[in-house]
Amino acid sequence: QVQLEESGGGLVQPGESLRLSCAASGGISNTNAMAWFRQPPEKEREFVAAVLWNGGTTYYRNSVKGRFTITRDKSKNTGYLQMDNLNPGDTAVYYCAADSGSSWYVGGSFYGMDFWGKGTPVTVSS
Repeated sequence: QVQLEESGGGLVQPGESLRLSCAASGGISNTNAMAWFRQPPEKEREFVAAVLWNGGTTYYRNSVKGRFTITRDKSKNTGYLQMDNLNPGDTAVYYCAADSGSSWYVGGSFYGMDFWGKGTPVTVSS
């Protein structure tokens, strides 16, 4: 059973940066992908970015391309989401997710996530 714990959220002003971390425990070596999703206030959860755990290929939602960077450190079982040039539209609770061996990217989102963290809030406001 993979357990995920996010950290790094907070309150920032527009244009500033944050780096989120996702620490995994319980055996993530069989995971196909680690992903970040977010849920803005009063909206549904949406895909943000994903990285294939072994191959390193990355995927992003269009609105964060060029501003967000997803990486992972396999030696530390930790994933990261570097978020630059944040704007108020990025305000949300950010969740880390991982699959148990199979996931897929279709139509701009990632599916098949089995494990989820509790989330870390990000607020972008002046």
